[in-house]
Amino acid sequence: MGDWQNFENRAVVGRALRLRREIDDFEARWPTRSTRDETIPTFSWDQLERQLVDLAATETQAEMARHLVSATRKLAPFKPSEMVLREILCLTWVLLDENFRPEVTSGEMI
Repeated sequence: MGDWQNFENRAVVGRALRLRREIDDFEARWPTRSTRDETIPTFSWDQLERQLVDLAATETQAEMARHLVSATRKLAPFKPSEMVLREILCLTWVLLDENFRPEVTSGEMI
């Protein structure tokens, strides 16, 4: 195995370990309750994205919504549902903030 492959493997393991720590920290702060609460209605990722794009304060934020939903969706299967809910609420806050302006360098968003 070459050095590059070994580096990539370590990077993947590092990301997985960071994600596990984030989940452990979240669950320690908000442990899952043993009683079953009433659940909210279900909706699809496409519906979430469509609504966030529509609610976004600016066109730039509308475009960001697509990327943020995609990123959230990719990691959602590995996280507790309440953690995913919190992330959706946080990205919604950013998308509705009319004063949020992503920094621009060389004509590209970072």
